[in-house]
Amino acid sequence: MKIIREWTTLTQKEFAKRLGKSKRTIEQYEAGTVNYGIDILKKISKEFNIDIIFEKK
Repeated sequence: MKIIREWTTLTQKEFAKRLGKSKRTIEQYEAGTVNYGIDILKKISKEFNIDIIFEKK
């Protein structure tokens, strides 16, 4: 998630606002202390018009 946020050149606060999350939540996602699901990845994909590819291993 941090890579995507940095690619958008947004601060954690700005990124959080665009996704409807708190800055603290984004901090936790990036630190790996809270896991995020496919729903947030879909929202990121839609909000920033990027493709996120899921591959089954």
